[in-house]
Amino acid sequence: MHRYLRTLVLLSASLGALHAAPARPNILYILCDDIRTAAVGAYGSAHVKTPHIDRLAAEGVRFANAFCTTSLCSPSRASLFTGLYAHKHGVRDNFTELPASLPQWPARLRDSGYATAYVGKWHMGEDNDAPRPGFDWFVTHKGQGKYFDTEWNLNGQKREVIPGYYTTVVTDLALDWLKKQTPAKPWVMALGHKAPHSFYTPEPKYAKTFDSVRIPYPATAFQLDDKPAWMKQRINTWHGIYGPLFEWRKKFPDARPEAVVDFENMVRGYWGTILSVDDSVGRLRAYLEQTGQLDNTVIVFLGDNGLLEGEHGMVDKRTAHEPSIRIPLIVRSPALARGRVVTKQVLTCDLAPSLLELAGAPPLGKIDGASWVKLARTGSDPAWRSAWFYEYNYEKQFPYTPNVRALRTDRWKYIRYPHGDGSPDRHLAELYDLSADPDETRNLAALPQHAATVAELRAMLAKTIAAAGLTPETDKMPLDAGIGTELPDAKIR
Repeated sequence: MHRYLRTLVLLSASLGALHAAPARPNILYILCDDIRTAAVGAYGSAHVKTPHIDRLAAEGVRFANAFCTTSLCSPSRASLFTGLYAHKHGVRDNFTELPASLPQWPARLRDSGYATAYVGKWHMGEDNDAPRPGFDWFVTHKGQGKYFDTEWNLNGQKREVIPGYYTTVVTDLALDWLKKQTPAKPWVMALGHKAPHSFYTPEPKYAKTFDSVRIPYPATAFQLDDKPAWMKQRINTWHGIYGPLFEWRKKFPDARPEAVVDFENMVRGYWGTILSVDDSVGRLRAYLEQTGQLDNTVIVFLGDNGLLEGEHGMVDKRTAHEPSIRIPLIVRSPALARGRVVTKQVLTCDLAPSLLELAGAPPLGKIDGASWVKLARTGSDPAWRSAWFYEYNYEKQFPYTPNVRALRTDRWKYIRYPHGDGSPDRHLAELYDLSADPDETRNLAALPQHAATVAELRAMLAKTIAAAGLTPETDKMPLDAGIGTELPDAKIR
């Protein structure tokens, strides 16, 4: 009888284990600042070798068409956390705090029983390094931080200058926290890299890696005759190829052909910082593997926005052109496919609902994003979007980019530049057939044969914006005061 009862107990326990909910996955969120898809091996970089990032792509899902909805650090970071467009979360520039009252996916996971930490560049609230809501452990710094010897606020307990290279230090800080976690609770580690944001300063071991690589200005830098005039006006500014190039060029503007060497040095520095990021990814993955946590961890590698590197005569971001809005997004998870490439258009505001679904946590509610989990699992979703809109507001601190409202479909991109006061647009519109012209070399907007397409896309843009809660009456934007030639304040560069 005792043996019979014992058998029943063991059988019941086994059946219970079979039907128990699977363990909730940990989440490792690795965010880079200003990283171009063209500078990642898995996205086709010819020169920047990123084996650890590429391995995540080989073992997980790579999103070939991931985009930010505002190509600027703080607005995009806020969209990643909240699932909202910038006009809804209110972070329109790099100086505005993310409202603590807004629901965010890390806080939702904390409420669901996760241990949560943020370590690294926060960059929403330029002069505030205090801990933010939703995190058990919060380590950041004021402003941009420095590539060497940054002063950190360690969870509000003390401020300390930690000697060393930023990418290495932030990885050490992340691993320190991970090593204190126990199997009793799943965890979220959100790591915010400074790299590869300007001013591009590689780790010494990578400082000369690309010295032998010749890097000409892109061909599109000189294909501006059919483009709006503001693009030519920008070419000599802080955000143009003949300008100071984030201080890599000391005397400017300089349009001499031989001055391309300054551009080459800037790009080499940028590439060098990414090599250290790849090392960091390798260290983090190795720790998860060594501790048996790799196959119960969702690893997300992504950027907050893209970056222009000479395309259309421009550097930096903010515009609606492809290098500015494209971001790398790679997700490794045992719950998703292995080695899949998703070609549907996914957005920064899709990340929050996707991570919450993967964690089995309650959704955020009324947001702009949608979960891409079905896409990542099956490769298809008939209900997925085929068009979306991009928004950017003119900044008086960086007066080199107009107000932008743009529509991107699977085939077309239409860009308009509202003046900001309801009057006719200040600048010529742009229209590109991305299927035939992915590099946006030929602006079709003014051609009579494309007038019907322009009218259709402009109407679709207005409808898409209105569906997101904006109308001509409510879409408030600053007045476009024109392209400025002055340098931005040194404190905010």
